[in-house]
Amino acid sequence: MHTQPTIPTERLVLRPLRLSDAGMIAHYTEDRRVAEGTRSIPHPLPPGAAEAYVRRAMSADRDEDVWAIDGSSNRLAEILGVVSLTRIESEQSELGFWIGAGFWNTGFATEAVAALVQTNPHGSRTLFAEAFQDNPGSARVLTNCGFEYLGDAESWSVARNARVPTWTYLRKMG
Repeated sequence: MHTQPTIPTERLVLRPLRLSDAGMIAHYTEDRRVAEGTRSIPHPLPPGAAEAYVRRAMSADRDEDVWAIDGSSNRLAEILGVVSLTRIESEQSELGFWIGAGFWNTGFATEAVAALVQTNPHGSRTLFAEAFQDNPGSARVLTNCGFEYLGDAESWSVARNARVPTWTYLRKMG
């Protein structure tokens, strides 16, 4: 198991999840718009799902590193959303993120993604990401952080119980 670094930004801190984050994660993802912006968050969220997610993120045998987007050092909420990296191959990872609806259009998602890209904790040569085509805000976060459009695809959304058209992005690292 590798240790996830804590990554400071100007207004935020990206830190590994802790059990106390489960309540806010459940709160934010109760918003259908947040859940439907992701592939894997169900709506409604089943009891215990947020706690199980945090436990998986803290597990020694995890396949995804998840950071809380923590604004508490700037008098904001302790968790505003999450950003994650999933290793695809030894030098490739997939980046994912969501942010609570009350923090949309604040630049927090861009700041968090940019910090994770700059730090590159997996030492990836290439990062991939996707955004649902009905979520241009997430696409802007990616392009603002240096991701280049690759093409159209589809991904399954648990909350929508459907395949959803996506835009796929690539970020070549240093």
